[in-house]
Amino acid sequence: MSSTDATPAEDMLIIHGGTPLEGEVHVRGAKNLVSKAMVAALLGTSPSVLRSVPAIRDVEVVTGLLRVHGVDVELDGDTLYMDPTSVESAGVEEINVHAGTSRIPILLCGPLLHRLGRAFIPDLGGCNIGGRPIDFHLDALRKFGAVVDKDADGTHLSAPNGLHGIRYELEFPSVGATEQVLLTAVMAKGTTELRNAAIEPEIIDLICILQKMGAIIKVHTNRVIEIVGVDELKGYSHRALPDRIEAASWASAALATQGSVFVRGAQQTDMMTFLNVFRSIGGAYEVNDDPNEGGIRFWHPGTALKPVALETDVHPGLMTDWQQPIVVALTQADGLSIMHETVYENRFGYTSELRRMGANIELYSDCLGGTPCRWGRRNFLHSAVIAGPSKLHAADLQIPDLRAGFSHLIAAMAAEGTSRVYGVDRYITRGYENFEAKLLGLGAKIERPTSTLANRR
Repeated sequence: MSSTDATPAEDMLIIHGGTPLEGEVHVRGAKNLVSKAMVAALLGTSPSVLRSVPAIRDVEVVTGLLRVHGVDVELDGDTLYMDPTSVESAGVEEINVHAGTSRIPILLCGPLLHRLGRAFIPDLGGCNIGGRPIDFHLDALRKFGAVVDKDADGTHLSAPNGLHGIRYELEFPSVGATEQVLLTAVMAKGTTELRNAAIEPEIIDLICILQKMGAIIKVHTNRVIEIVGVDELKGYSHRALPDRIEAASWASAALATQGSVFVRGAQQTDMMTFLNVFRSIGGAYEVNDDPNEGGIRFWHPGTALKPVALETDVHPGLMTDWQQPIVVALTQADGLSIMHETVYENRFGYTSELRRMGANIELYSDCLGGTPCRWGRRNFLHSAVIAGPSKLHAADLQIPDLRAGFSHLIAAMAAEGTSRVYGVDRYITRGYENFEAKLLGLGAKIERPTSTLANRR
């Protein structure tokens, strides 16, 4: 496989497929909340405590960014202590060392402008899943009163006259842009009204954190959020909500491999849309709502899986990050399924690897199986037709991004034979805590190359 040339052989996992996953995994705090909660700690004048923090690379990246800005960060088990009382400016080179593969630095701008009067954004990384412009962020920051200067090394921001509340409407309910407005508006002078805001559970949990810190935030109907700026915020103590993306990934793995996985920590409320889809496909689940040991058990009931027509959407719709693992499961459904992606225009790149494994997937630029979306007339391959069931066979796979990468792991585990999956350290560790140990605990037959094991000793 020529594409593996771009990834070191050591960054590879060998998977011997064909074994159902059986057992239990534990999910901690949501990747899409924890990193933003860490940024929010910058706004406080006293220390913050964040619990249920997963051991993922995104946490390491934000930890580095906070430390170079003078924040004292300590991790004890899954509890993170952050003391921002001595926040200071960081050099361009220091920021670049930690921010190379993350898009988090853009969210530090509001808090740093409030605390220091200046901020810096390096060239942003992240997954290549379609356009993720920072125009929404910079436009909003300018309206708040920030001065934006683009330079060869990145973007420098200042706020010579402070930041002031605004009335702002997003063209699309972007999660990142909503987070930017929240983190900036809470200490801006006056009132901010944000329309067409994202209302994902992770956004609501971030609002809960900011409210604990002393913010005044009202969530109205019709995606309207009102923020009354305050002069000072204090630290917080908070337990992050569970990662619904990881929970759905393990659920899809159980279905695709004809196994049974109890996902301890998974919560029904934030996964209702996924649970409906899971049951519609033919999967079975059981909710245990015990406050300490609760979770959801997902399993394949032994009957044929059913085809469905689905489309991704912003919350409360089908989450775009649930799409890839669901598609792998749909390759085993009896008939034609449709997945219409409406959030990112380039999120089906991973299907080329699935097709090499024997999956029957065709991509279309039309809006199939649902209502027209903003990509419909722009010639993006944003609809997929999946014909099943397909007998998957082993292949060498190159991971293109985080969520697609886990779908490749699922496909390799469901396939016959031995696959080699490249890019696991580069991508999977960004959002899945101890994924190798969890796979082994579920009975997966996986191993690292001998050279990798030698290097780790």
